[in-house]
Amino acid sequence: MSQVMQEKDAKLHTNLAGIAMNTPVLTASGTFGFGEEFADFVDLSRLGGVMVKGTTLKPRRGNDGVRITESPMGMMNCIGLENPGVEVFLKDTLPRIGQYGMNVIVNISGSTVEEYGVLAEMLDVEGVAAIELNVSCPNVKEGGIVFGTDPKAAAAVVREAKKHTKKPVILKLSPNVTDIVTMAKACEDAGADILSLINTLMGMEINIHTQRPTLGNITGGLSGPCIKPVALRMVWQVARAVKVPIIGMGGISCWEDAVEFFLAGASAVAVGTANFADPAVTMKICDGLNDYLAKRNLGSIQDIVGKVQIG
Repeated sequence: MSQVMQEKDAKLHTNLAGIAMNTPVLTASGTFGFGEEFADFVDLSRLGGVMVKGTTLKPRRGNDGVRITESPMGMMNCIGLENPGVEVFLKDTLPRIGQYGMNVIVNISGSTVEEYGVLAEMLDVEGVAAIELNVSCPNVKEGGIVFGTDPKAAAAVVREAKKHTKKPVILKLSPNVTDIVTMAKACEDAGADILSLINTLMGMEINIHTQRPTLGNITGGLSGPCIKPVALRMVWQVARAVKVPIIGMGGISCWEDAVEFFLAGASAVAVGTANFADPAVTMKICDGLNDYLAKRNLGSIQDIVGKVQIG
């Protein structure tokens, strides 16, 4: 990142749980590869961080059949966490992407509480800025209950990860719950340093001509602009209930969307599906945030965090 750009983004400098970020604009896991794929379009060091492709203990080939389908104002996916596994990431990928000067945040998934601990310990290395816990997977030891829909299970994952790493631990909250605040508070109490929300909403699409589900896995995660109102509402609810910083995500596709999330209480934002439509969208969001602060004569992005006017 050039000196000129650092000065330009001075008002956007952010620190989350000890992670120094040039801007509060990150990229959401699963939508940005390992970052290097976007190097021709984005100054990766300008991003607050890149939440890299979901990583598991062993390699995963992902789901069969159609994995991504477009839906009105969004998309659905059922990739199935296809990835080469943590050992390949540590040996090959991490050294390679280290050259870009970006905060590497590794999104991890496990099928047992213990797996999260093992992954957290393996990733407690130089070059990893933080780990993000994806708890939208089922706990095979507990009969398939999804970690992210049970406060006790999610809290157990947080505690296990915290025992095995000195890195900041981010818990990614699922929206597929009855009470997002209860989930957030349980994870905060368990030691989560940061909360990120929201993950995708569960959805389904049927092809009326074949009369079969469009996705190979029948159901999938819905993302994109269509989920922004839900994500914004949940960020606002959680921000009023917890003290740890929040990374807001869900349907952000322009700087105006990002401002809404800051006003709702997010200290940073992550851009996901919009990267597919415009690979340079994060840079445009950074520029838009700078202009917004300048026009309002504000000294820092923190000046608008949680400042939505109610009543």
